[in-house]
Amino acid sequence: MRTRRLGVALAMAAATAWATASCAVIPVGGPFQIEEAGGGDPMSKPFQRMVAVRPQPSWDENDLVRGLQAAMAAYPDDSKVLPSYLTPEAQRAWKPGGAVTVIDKADDKDIEVVSVGGKDKEATATLKATPIAVITDQDQYVPVQSPAKKDFTFSLVKGPSGWRVKSMQQGLLLTQADVERAYRGTNLYYLNGSPGDAMSPDRLVVDRVWLRIKPAESFARTIVDRLLKGPTPALQGAVQNYFPDHLKIESISLDDRVVINLSGPVGIDDDRLAGLQAQLRFSLNNNQVANGRSIEIQLDGEPLSSSSPSSFNEWLDGGAAVYPYYSANGALYALDDLKHGTPIRGPAGQQNPDATDFAVSMGGDYVAARSTSKGGIWVTGTTDEGHWQQWFPGSGLTPPSWSRDGTLWTYDPHSASVLRCDASCAGGAHAPARVSAPNLVNADVKKLRIARDGVRVAAMVGKSEVRVGALTNGDQMLGNVQPLIKAGQDDKIIDIAWRDGVHLLVLISSKGGRTIKEVNVGDGTTETVTLDNRLGSIAASGDNVYGGTLDGKELLKLKDGKMDNLINGTAPAFVLG
Repeated sequence: MRTRRLGVALAMAAATAWATASCAVIPVGGPFQIEEAGGGDPMSKPFQRMVAVRPQPSWDENDLVRGLQAAMAAYPDDSKVLPSYLTPEAQRAWKPGGAVTVIDKADDKDIEVVSVGGKDKEATATLKATPIAVITDQDQYVPVQSPAKKDFTFSLVKGPSGWRVKSMQQGLLLTQADVERAYRGTNLYYLNGSPGDAMSPDRLVVDRVWLRIKPAESFARTIVDRLLKGPTPALQGAVQNYFPDHLKIESISLDDRVVINLSGPVGIDDDRLAGLQAQLRFSLNNNQVANGRSIEIQLDGEPLSSSSPSSFNEWLDGGAAVYPYYSANGALYALDDLKHGTPIRGPAGQQNPDATDFAVSMGGDYVAARSTSKGGIWVTGTTDEGHWQQWFPGSGLTPPSWSRDGTLWTYDPHSASVLRCDASCAGGAHAPARVSAPNLVNADVKKLRIARDGVRVAAMVGKSEVRVGALTNGDQMLGNVQPLIKAGQDDKIIDIAWRDGVHLLVLISSKGGRTIKEVNVGDGTTETVTLDNRLGSIAASGDNVYGGTLDGKELLKLKDGKMDNLINGTAPAFVLG
């Protein structure tokens, strides 16, 4: 095996790439700077662009593979260089489309070369790297659940102009550094509710994508262009896009406001126009584009609508609850700012050791709980006249979870079914509805949690895995279910809780202790929130994270990365989530 490090030049835009280098990394400023008032648009900050060079006759096999990988990194910006690394046969066979494979790195020391058919005639170069993710053709960043080293093989042949590639795997192969340099994780916003729902949407739902920065295009235009294409497969059939089909962007310009000029059929009423404006506003602002500016939508150059920076805040759950409910001796209490607990009104606030796993509906009007003696899930109103009524009969049901539309959800392990109820199920008047969930059939579901947007659903499967899907077809199906996180060999997943519509907290027990991990369900990005061996359960709402101790005696609050003791009690619960 031969290893020789390629030179990589860091140059200004006018610099010339050295003949011995496979690429130059050039700092590039955005061509259009749509800055927030008093803030910044990412396009106003320099980003690094890969500029590949053609293979040189003096390059050896390692140089060629490194140069080819650099040409792949530059391919979307310059598609002319990469084919020069391939034989005519390979140029006809290789296709750049489809998913992008993301590997950890591609160093010279990771390339092994074996001569084939005589020295300096043919060779096989093997890049040993770890695939860590793929970026799909729908712009989804999907992490590899169990990363492991893999061989990427390139068949090489030497001709009069030097070494060339005659065969390799299809698609682009980028390093994590390439992705960090050329892509940006971006939140797009769509409206809750399946297309065609009679119920009007009332919340925006985040769809996380990774968009490549285009040197000749403002990032604002890149965002809006992708928004018009609709949601990724993770949310297809679960959310609505109020942009009509065949709508096109004519221009995006900036004066004292951002002006987005569209063309094509619109023909929407005021309610749908408000939803469209909300999608635009937050898809730009929450990616730090056009903050603090009004946004005007034009149709064929004529004003259609305008929104101020503070418009449409009601479309997001901005006011996260600060204080949770918690249980003690089978009664549910509401915590206040004085660290004092007040029993809630109605039967749920009365001590009853039979009630466990409390869940609170939107608005706090109803409480659900499992019964340890009677079985099933029971619901009561939070009024003096309230009384417990069974909504779900049966044993072994998962803890109840409310959706924002007032429906209550659980999983029945005996029938291997996701079940949904509303008030019509009270007292057995109607049977719970079975909801199709193909990817949870025969799964050992321990917990089912509906996100506060009423769209995403997290399922804790056994104590080793969490899967996430979305409610589609008017809540008739739990579809698009995919693995989110798997526990390590010696780890166990204890609890899950939604922090917001896109971040799920996962409580994991391992040899090193009990850890809360925060997972972005859009791209799998994971961060450690805190570590505390006392934790037995968790609940969250925005920045407010609470835990109950294993012994069921203390309520803990996350503060400055650590869990502080608050009050005697356990099993915290927020409205929804």
